[in-house]
Amino acid sequence: MKSKHSLYFLIIFFATFSYSQNLDSLLTVARATKNDSTKIRMLNKIAFSYIFNDTDKAIQVLTEGKELAKETEFNFGLTELTNTHGIYMDITGQSDSANYYFSKALKLSRNHDFKSIEVMCVNNLGMFHWNRSEFDEALRYFFDALKMNDVDGSEKGRSIYLNNIGLIYQEMNLNDKALEYHNEALEIRSKLNLEKDQVASLNNIGINLKDLGRIDEAIAAYKKGLVIAERSKNLIDYYRVLDNLANAYNINDEHNLAIEHYLKALDKPEGYEADQKGEVSTFSNLTSLYNEINQPRTALNYANKGFDIIKKLPHIEAISADLNLHTAESYYMLREFKKARTYTRKFITLKDSIFSERNAQAVADLEVKYDTEKKEKKILIQRADLAEKELTIQKKNYQVYGLLGLAFILGLIGYLFFNQQKLKNRQLQKENELKDALIKIETQNRLQEQRLRISRDLHDNIGAQLTFIISSIDNLKYGFDIKNENLTSKLNKISEFTSETIYELRDTIWAMNKNEVTFEDLQTRISNYIDKAHLYDDNITFSFVVHDSVNQQKTLTSVEGMNIHRIIQEAIHNSLKHASATEIRVVIEQLKEQLKITISDNGKGFEMHIVKNGSGITNMNKRAKNIGGELAIVSDTNKGSQVILKV
Repeated sequence: MKSKHSLYFLIIFFATFSYSQNLDSLLTVARATKNDSTKIRMLNKIAFSYIFNDTDKAIQVLTEGKELAKETEFNFGLTELTNTHGIYMDITGQSDSANYYFSKALKLSRNHDFKSIEVMCVNNLGMFHWNRSEFDEALRYFFDALKMNDVDGSEKGRSIYLNNIGLIYQEMNLNDKALEYHNEALEIRSKLNLEKDQVASLNNIGINLKDLGRIDEAIAAYKKGLVIAERSKNLIDYYRVLDNLANAYNINDEHNLAIEHYLKALDKPEGYEADQKGEVSTFSNLTSLYNEINQPRTALNYANKGFDIIKKLPHIEAISADLNLHTAESYYMLREFKKARTYTRKFITLKDSIFSERNAQAVADLEVKYDTEKKEKKILIQRADLAEKELTIQKKNYQVYGLLGLAFILGLIGYLFFNQQKLKNRQLQKENELKDALIKIETQNRLQEQRLRISRDLHDNIGAQLTFIISSIDNLKYGFDIKNENLTSKLNKISEFTSETIYELRDTIWAMNKNEVTFEDLQTRISNYIDKAHLYDDNITFSFVVHDSVNQQKTLTSVEGMNIHRIIQEAIHNSLKHASATEIRVVIEQLKEQLKITISDNGKGFEMHIVKNGSGITNMNKRAKNIGGELAIVSDTNKGSQVILKV
């Protein structure tokens, strides 16, 4: 099983800096960083790394980072540092302070809605209670972290919290329940191809299967973990799984396989930092195994290697109780009873020591409980004194509140009176606006009636007269044998002019009959005119393009519609008459709030500074000005011409 403290590292900094090589130089770099927020976050990560290397420097960097975070009001960094401070306190054995800092960091993260830190704090509170063997409380926090992750987190985060819940159930010897969560964590880690985490899950699954007596299944899980660990070069978990696999073979009475895997677990490459506590346990297991296969001298060889580690690290002697027992067994088998009794006494002494330590811890817990109750009693007396003082203050507060309430009521009455008067004024204003609107509508109706009357008169009188002129000219041409070509030409021109006049009259009547003209209606008029212009000369290619950017539902006033139509007519007419063009294009596009209409040809063009404005160009300029538009004419010899209208 992983150490509980190492899990802080996994949860909080999945990819923290590799600072073990030179933390001091990285600290120098951090202090030279000009960006305060970057500096604070770097200090937090460096402090975390120092916790496992140099606790004095860790607290120094933590203090420096927190002071800078407060000074610059960088709340995110302050919350991270407070959480790391809790880890420092827990790892240095100051559990009450650890709980204080974790709870403070959790409160800060919730006040500022730092979801990513909040879930870490909840997890760390779970770790805190796990270290105190308060498994129910640890489970509550881990389940809370899992729920929070499911709302805002990742699948990788979910696998971590599932793994932690599995480890708690493992501690509580609820192996079936533990397997349920470890298997779910493994499924996610396999899906995300997290090979290092897969090895940890397979190792945990193997431990629970072994404890349930399902040894063959445990061995299969360990073997699978070994393959992935070797492939991903995960040496730490590789040797851990080897040791657990050897334990499983030992339980299964497959002694040779057990010995083979214990020896592999000990055969670490040069430079690898071994877990020396774990190695003492492995040497103890090898001693026991060789005793079982009746090789006590070989057993003693491995026992001595275990004792060599104890000599180097005397503070871990408490874990050597079983090693002393197995060594005593070896000497009994060799009939060296004096040495056997010596190691038996050491075994008993160490067991008594462990028992005494546990008793001492229990007494210490009782003393803490007594001191706590004493302090709580003192606090209750202080609270009673405070309650009396608060009662006196409360009476005075009631008087102040009464005066404030009266002032509020008077203010409210004044506000309601003012608001009512304001509402009356607003209603009068709306009534006046409604009257103005009715007058405006009535005026518009009268103007529309006037327009309709004028358009009817134009159609019935002038239109009929112009039609009569065309009919009379046609009768003259076909009723008399006119041989004078000049006269025939004159009559044709009069007929054409009259037809054009009728067409323009219809356009005028069309515009007068409407207050507004839709773009779609204008587009139809332009298309009709282009079709007629094509009859004038079928050697010219006409194109009419309306871009998708143009709003087809756009409306124009009748004056705007008429003037745009007339400008396009005039521009096309000029191209037909003067340009000798083979192509005439009309393009309409939307430019933000304006329509841009371009009439262009590929004709012979003209020099702008030479040609004076004729009546056609003058009329186009006037029409553009009347509707608040801009007209530009671009032309050059042999490069065609462009008339550009923006309105």
